[in-house]
Amino acid sequence: MCEVAVVTTGFFDGVHLGHRHVLETVVSLARERAEEAVVVTFWPHPRTVLQQDARDFRLLSSLEEKKSLLAACGIDRVEVLPFTREFAAMTADEYLRLLRDRYNASTVVMGFDNRIGSDKLCANDLDNVIVVDEVGDNTLSSTKIRLTLEEGRIEEANGMLGYGYGLYGVVVAGNRMGRSIGFPTANMQLYEPLKLVPKDGVYAVEVEVLGGLYKGMCNIGVRPTVDGKVRTIETHILDFEQDIYGLPLRLHFVRRIRDERKFPSLEALREQLRADALVTRNL
Repeated sequence: MCEVAVVTTGFFDGVHLGHRHVLETVVSLARERAEEAVVVTFWPHPRTVLQQDARDFRLLSSLEEKKSLLAACGIDRVEVLPFTREFAAMTADEYLRLLRDRYNASTVVMGFDNRIGSDKLCANDLDNVIVVDEVGDNTLSSTKIRLTLEEGRIEEANGMLGYGYGLYGVVVAGNRMGRSIGFPTANMQLYEPLKLVPKDGVYAVEVEVLGGLYKGMCNIGVRPTVDGKVRTIETHILDFEQDIYGLPLRLHFVRRIRDERKFPSLEALREQLRADALVTRNL
């Protein structure tokens, strides 16, 4: 039998500020009672399994990112349940029984508008469940943050997340065009293919690589000046010259600088990149 636990459950995509109030309640209760603070989450996302706009749906956080964000909130243990159609058919009572039997939940904490089970019961209608009242902006949701990122409103999205939105991947070979004009770039391939990539454009970013943190400017788009056809994520890291092909790279988005656009020449592109670099340095 697991240690007695205060449990909350949900997908927690992005672990944004709307989730934090529930998580803080879980951690506080667990510490008061000398119990474990546990999150029971799912993977993959229900919308991909139930095929609710699955073709276009994208995630704010990979599974590993979610686990890391939850741990940073003070959660002691994260349990991941496979989300299947059979799992989706469980009633709220059946699911609560699973939480108590499998994870020794003394208490289940849920947000004020949470609904669980195939019968979609509201948290307020369930026995032995603590409901956390709304706090602050009750319109804050993962869906709203996704829309904000898709529109390129990075600073607004970061404000709702409580941290800088990030992308994590491996550096792969590109066409080396950037190097030829004095702005070599790291071309990123995402580890999580369903991760949401912000709107095309140029962004000031913080770059984690080789154990260091650097300023950078990231271009998301098709590189129209060189007649690109494939959408790429390319980052020029300021004051950095090391070879990082094949190594992991993490970006944290700070501000959107401008739209991606086609320049009349490579020299015109180079002049714009110099201006972008100056903006990035001054942030």
